[in-house]
Amino acid sequence: MTRYRQSCGLDRRSLLATAASAVAIGGLLRPVFAAPASVSPLMATLSSYMADAGERALPDEVIEQAKQHILDTFAAMISGSNLSPARAALKFARDYATDATATIAASQMTASPLEAALVNGMLAHSDETDDSNEYSQSHPGCAVIPAALATGEKFGADGMHFLRAVTLGYDIGPRVTISFGAVEFRDNSHKATHAIAGLFGAAAAAGSLAKLTAQQMRWLLDYSAQQSSGIGAWARDTSHIEKSFVFGGMTARSGVTAALVVQSGFTGVDDIFSGPDNYFEAYAPEAKPELMIEQLGQRYEIARTNIKKWTVGSPIQAPLDAMSVIFQTHDVKPDDVKSIVVRLAHTEARTVNNREIPDICLQHMIAVMLLDKTASFKAAHDKARMTDPTVLRQRAKVQLIESEELQKLEPARQAIVEITMNDGTVLSDHVTAVRGTVDNPMSRGEVIQKARDLCEPIIGKGQTDALVERVFTLEKLPNVRDLRSVLQKA
Repeated sequence: MTRYRQSCGLDRRSLLATAASAVAIGGLLRPVFAAPASVSPLMATLSSYMADAGERALPDEVIEQAKQHILDTFAAMISGSNLSPARAALKFARDYATDATATIAASQMTASPLEAALVNGMLAHSDETDDSNEYSQSHPGCAVIPAALATGEKFGADGMHFLRAVTLGYDIGPRVTISFGAVEFRDNSHKATHAIAGLFGAAAAAGSLAKLTAQQMRWLLDYSAQQSSGIGAWARDTSHIEKSFVFGGMTARSGVTAALVVQSGFTGVDDIFSGPDNYFEAYAPEAKPELMIEQLGQRYEIARTNIKKWTVGSPIQAPLDAMSVIFQTHDVKPDDVKSIVVRLAHTEARTVNNREIPDICLQHMIAVMLLDKTASFKAAHDKARMTDPTVLRQRAKVQLIESEELQKLEPARQAIVEITMNDGTVLSDHVTAVRGTVDNPMSRGEVIQKARDLCEPIIGKGQTDALVERVFTLEKLPNVRDLRSVLQKA
């Protein structure tokens, strides 16, 4: 325990405080004394909470949030099906399509839970459409929901258990990288926070649907830790395929793997978060492990996860919001614009600065927004427009400036946009809360409309209507296998 205290900052006082916080959570948890003596209070609290999640009632507002994120992720899976990451994943799936256990969305194929989770995870992050949790620097939905769907189908789970498992996945995965100090860890470790949080979230959701006990949940966390991987090199991928695998496919598959091997009888280390060579010591020696259970059962990470209004990379959301606000009060004609200055935090700016892909290229999307007065899914994926002289003429007016002031505000993604007209007039807006974030949430109607825009071109209006209806009545669904008919192409 000496090494653990030194590397993770958990001394005896901290452990006692952690145990006290477990009691404060209330009657939600199984008694910590049921755990083996080698298990820390933190692990006992966490594993008991995870094991009980399948039967624990959720607040109505959390259920509503879960439904919105499930619909948004299903829409990302369906709309992404024609993009290059999805085409690669679907080609991979054809060798495994004889297993009828689990659904592969936007196709007519099925596969084993492992392959289905991988493919659906890649479908969900084929694009920049899926949700994101800024506190953990992760995209939970593209890992958690495909893993929950595949495991739920394997075990014939009902819709209410599916909702609770998804919510648990969002609670556990993001808390891992939050405990690491997500932004600083991302910047200094060269590891992928998105892969780490996604894996643990997918495993938690799958473990809940496999009805693992508290002891089995401890082993599930052990096998998740052993599979934890992903490095920041994904940002160098210009085709988005590796990024899709790292964020969604690999994490969903690995999470399901952890759940299924434990469910089949694998045993392991009882507490991978403490003792010699523990997970925090290996990955983040300066972490604060106690944050793994902070406000567990009170603060739901699914309610702190953003749903994107615009189907573009997260750093471009605020600039598009700013332009939308300006357009609401000013008739801005493209040829009357002299220049557009966009200020972003430097880590945000470098992610979207003159990138090769339209939906993650800020200069291109600002030009498209100026011309179209909106940024549709079609426009964000029309690569041919990146060489269109009309777009290029407007793009030449766009200047991206890295702002140290905005950098200090991370993980909040703010932006300042200044449009200078030919007559010298300056139109500006400073977005402090992006539409779709906790401080400026989208309504249910907006989430549904986004899903319709994404799904109808792929599966048609009637099936999209059925998908929306089924998701928003999930608590009445007897078996998640009944989602197959609304997720697949006819």
